[in-house]
Amino acid sequence: MKKITIAIDGPAASGKSTVAKEVAKALDYIYIDSGAMYRALTLKALRSNIDVNDEEALVQMTKDANIIIKNQKIYLDDEDVSEAIRGLSVTNNVSTVCSYQGVREEMVNLQKKYGSAEGIIMDGRDIGTTVFPNAELKIFQTASAEVRAKRRYDENIKKGIKCNLEVLTKEIELRDFKDSTREISPLRKADDAILLDTSNLTLEEVVNTIVEMAKKLEKEG
Repeated sequence: MKKITIAIDGPAASGKSTVAKEVAKALDYIYIDSGAMYRALTLKALRSNIDVNDEEALVQMTKDANIIIKNQKIYLDDEDVSEAIRGLSVTNNVSTVCSYQGVREEMVNLQKKYGSAEGIIMDGRDIGTTVFPNAELKIFQTASAEVRAKRRYDENIKKGIKCNLEVLTKEIELRDFKDSTREISPLRKADDAILLDTSNLTLEEVVNTIVEMAKKLEKEG
């Protein structure tokens, strides 16, 4: 059976990365976290004291950045930053950094290189619309802002990170607005993507649903 390309898009905190990782394990596919790549870039900008509103400086930095995904970890200039990119400062600035056309063009080119092999699953905001428009399986995974905030809240508490549920909800709503209204590659459902609302589904149910879809397409291919 031929392995396919799976694109999972959706808003912030919708659980795309967690689902994609599990689907990749179940299908023995390569998982690529595009959001982590943009987070690594944002981290580099913050560490370099580059103003996230300075588009020209960010584009040049993107051209010089060394971002590698290997064994489910992300490396920035040879440093494992898998944990560092999840910090609040990165979360609050990543939407701005990835809103610039020059930045996205550089990153999309890099993402496409990773996706040249068979059996790829990638999640993000514009995977099905821009990065892999010809992906055999496109999923638009979402959930209500309240559900997504609660999931993020529970995740933070488990990690020992203090947070406020109401604040998290407002941050996610703001992120949704930024992602869906930006001029370059806004967050939107591809015309041929399957809408998957996970508000009332368990992780296992979501993973099994996507795995079944993928296996059916593999057989048909």
